[in-house]
Amino acid sequence: MNKDDFFREATLRICGDLKIEEAMKSCLQFMQQVIPVQRMYLQRYDSGFGSMRTIATATSQECDELDLLTPLSEEARASASIKELITPHDIYIFDDPAKYAISREMLEFHKVHCTSLLVMLLKLKDQVFGSLVLGTDGTEKYTEDHADFISQLKMPFVIALSNNLKHRELIKLKDLLADDNRYLHGELRRLSGDEIVGANFGLRNVMTKVQQVAALNSPVLLLGETGVGKDVIANTIHYSSSRSKGPFVSVNCGAIPDTLIDSELFGHEKGAFTGALSQKRGRFERANQGTIFLDEIGELPLQAQVRLLKVLQSKEIERVGGVKTISLDIRIIAATNRNLEEMVKLHEFREDLWFRLNVFPIWIPPLRDRREDIPALLQHFISQKASELNLPNIPTLSQGAIDSITNYHWPGNVRELENIIERALILNPTGPLTFENLLPRQTAQTEKTQEIGEDTDNLDEIISRHIRCVLSKSQGKVNGPDGAAAMLGINPSTLRNRMKKLGIDYGKKSMF
Repeated sequence: MNKDDFFREATLRICGDLKIEEAMKSCLQFMQQVIPVQRMYLQRYDSGFGSMRTIATATSQECDELDLLTPLSEEARASASIKELITPHDIYIFDDPAKYAISREMLEFHKVHCTSLLVMLLKLKDQVFGSLVLGTDGTEKYTEDHADFISQLKMPFVIALSNNLKHRELIKLKDLLADDNRYLHGELRRLSGDEIVGANFGLRNVMTKVQQVAALNSPVLLLGETGVGKDVIANTIHYSSSRSKGPFVSVNCGAIPDTLIDSELFGHEKGAFTGALSQKRGRFERANQGTIFLDEIGELPLQAQVRLLKVLQSKEIERVGGVKTISLDIRIIAATNRNLEEMVKLHEFREDLWFRLNVFPIWIPPLRDRREDIPALLQHFISQKASELNLPNIPTLSQGAIDSITNYHWPGNVRELENIIERALILNPTGPLTFENLLPRQTAQTEKTQEIGEDTDNLDEIISRHIRCVLSKSQGKVNGPDGAAAMLGINPSTLRNRMKKLGIDYGKKSMF
């Protein structure tokens, strides 16, 4: 067989399998027609460990991918690169392997009896990637002709070894990323998903609905004021479902500029618009086989609502600037503090999208409607924030602190409670904690309410005047944390129905 035929056939076998050990086995079986070889090794010297690392091994019957370190003596380490042997093509013939520390220790470690070795350094320019080792029984089995044939395979083996090392690095990074992902998911569940404070009291009905819907794939719509913990409930639904091992992708629809929302949600192709320098996967694509949480869904522009409706209907998306349809396996959980039904009437939210999302609505009550949960929340946040602030001890509460916390109206709900507790710990880390100076005064509103009914005993008139007074304070705004409904502690739709019965205009027609 001439050199050209040998090179062509051997290279096809080296590059013919993505698994380097299988490629080595196939190549060895072919080499046996030309060269005496029973075993083949791929190795590289790891200077950090002072050891030889075996990457793969093969015989004509079996092969194996390894990551095996062989500890070397000081003598063997000194000759690990075999620099003292000067031969053409970086190929070395060992007729007496036991004579050299490096070959002797490697053979003893692998418990292999080979009396003839042929070693080729896999080197590109001045960089040594590793070495290819051929071994067989018998003395003086390898000749310069054999070395000449093998030297042709230096580049194919350099490429194969380099690709294998890069692949291993990618696998290692992927494993690290998966480990980090598991850790972060665990932390997320610990902080906001595993422990639902109030699950047995004020949120009992909510948790019953969560248990009913978690195992299904139906869309869920979470309703409630800002700060009630809609994100916590969304986490609980995801991690209680069969999708718990998949991704949980959260999107604040109100925080993304209108011009970027399509790109953020659905991704884009390279060159789709100015600045699209590379392909990008959107949030929906990243949530595949998991759950996407669309917070503040009421802030989604009408244009994006159309594309969201298509996703709900077909479970398919197209990236901006793309023509390829991408199928998705996702569950959608949406949340809002706005009255979507009223927005539909005002043509601010698509009716067909509203019907699609409103399959299983869950109303999360405000904190003032579940005051029985406040002591438990207080204890939970004090412990959590004390840990986050690295306080040596958990401060105690001052006398009457729970009363002031419980009697407060909490327009910002659980989030406001959490912030006030953190503020109190910063101001007085050793305790005892007091909240009186941290809570906004509400006496003025109470006094105003008492003055309203002084000149009438008619209940509807008293209620009407009070609603007008609160609307004046909210500048006609009904929804939102600073809206009249929040101040009155009722649902916005309930307030609108009451105003309609009492003949009170709202919106642009409101005269307060």
